[in-house]
Amino acid sequence: MSFRRSFFLLGAHLALVFASLQADPAPPAEANNAVVPVGRLERDFYDWDQRHAAVFAIKHKIQPQIVLLGDSITHLWGGEPYEPKGNRGKEAWEATFGTRPVLNLGFGWDRTQNVLYRIQEGELDGLIPRLVVINIGTNNLAASKNARANTPAEIAEAIRLIVDRVQEKCPDAHIALMAVFPRSEHPGHPLRVKIREINALIAPLGQRNGVTFLDLTSKLTNPDGTLSKEVMGDFLHPSGKGYAIWGEALKPLIP
Repeated sequence: MSFRRSFFLLGAHLALVFASLQADPAPPAEANNAVVPVGRLERDFYDWDQRHAAVFAIKHKIQPQIVLLGDSITHLWGGEPYEPKGNRGKEAWEATFGTRPVLNLGFGWDRTQNVLYRIQEGELDGLIPRLVVINIGTNNLAASKNARANTPAEIAEAIRLIVDRVQEKCPDAHIALMAVFPRSEHPGHPLRVKIREINALIAPLGQRNGVTFLDLTSKLTNPDGTLSKEVMGDFLHPSGKGYAIWGEALKPLIP
């Protein structure tokens, strides 16, 4: 190879290296917003801040043996703080909890980041429950102008963090970690696929001391995997029958 050709090839190589150095750097990986505590993100059928304040007004009066932590699925079941548009599972609530003191920390439209915020702000502080039921994550699959949709891995990471925080705040409580409930009528729906991924990722949390993982998918769905309106009228929120199924699953864990 001639000196001139070698010099030409070396120059071309250096030009490529220089061009690569001048190129825009790869964008950083998007942060997982599902683990960043934040207050109300969405407007719903109730006043989020008012409910948050109501929790602090009643929690020490109730001194709950049982705390439910979640979104509208939990919110609409029953209990205190009283929700005028709730109590959709009144009979199931009474059959499940009887006269035990229960605090319902379900907030409609909440995502994992909202639950982390509410824990951070002290909703569990000073309480000594014997059982905490966690049912959260389905709203993280929905995007809005206020928050992007999360991946199953991001949601699972956030749920693990919520379990950590609950164990820190209520170290003597047993945790019933609910698998994300099925939604949408048919088992092949994209949301169902993502929910199965989430549940597979969080199932190992049930191996922790003081944590029971409860997956009600097969109990809430028909043998062919479809959801019925009898169990979930809108294919998302349980009906009275759906709440009864949930309550029966919790009974063995209730103190």
